[in-house]
Amino acid sequence: MKNTVKNNDFSNILFERKSIRLYNKEIKIPQEEMLEMIQEATTAPSSVNMQPWRFVVVESEEEKQKLKPLIRFNTPQNDTSSAMILIFGDMECYEYGEEIYDQAVQENKMSSEVRDQQLEAIIPYYKNFSKQEMNDVVKIDASLAAMQLMLVARSHGYDTNAIGGFESDLLAEAFDLDKDRYVPVLILSIGESIDAGYQSVRLNASALTTFK
Repeated sequence: MKNTVKNNDFSNILFERKSIRLYNKEIKIPQEEMLEMIQEATTAPSSVNMQPWRFVVVESEEEKQKLKPLIRFNTPQNDTSSAMILIFGDMECYEYGEEIYDQAVQENKMSSEVRDQQLEAIIPYYKNFSKQEMNDVVKIDASLAAMQLMLVARSHGYDTNAIGGFESDLLAEAFDLDKDRYVPVLILSIGESIDAGYQSVRLNASALTTFK
């Protein structure tokens, strides 16, 4: 049975950090629950609320076989997890700006006047970014969503493993995405672990922090 975390208590999640490699192959996460977790993860901070994160959930054996040669030494996660979640950053996320801000108006979170003012300033600003500037923005936002998804998954009783070792130049096209628009950020394996995971250490905060 899944060990879910009640009342959004993430303290145990943070202090039980472990790196999972093997999962119970018999556990399949329903698509409805996967969407619920992703929806919860997208409450992560987003620069001017452009929400550039995009998710591809690789769950079928056929699609996992397509992914396998692209993930280097991370095949155990691919072979045993319930799914591999590919997280991309959308370099043209501003195309959703009007839809996002219209929704804010509809939900009485913003006036139409403020919407118009914000969009008039934000959209040209984003369009004028260099490729590197936009790459930085979407990767920061998508990484925040990825971390949030890891915490959300744990609260649902699942384990995850963050994977950065993959063929980033091939990933988008392998899953029918425009490689110039969608930049790979991270892959998360997700499922119910069947091992204790790899324990790791962290430097003391006092060694990493300066107070002024």
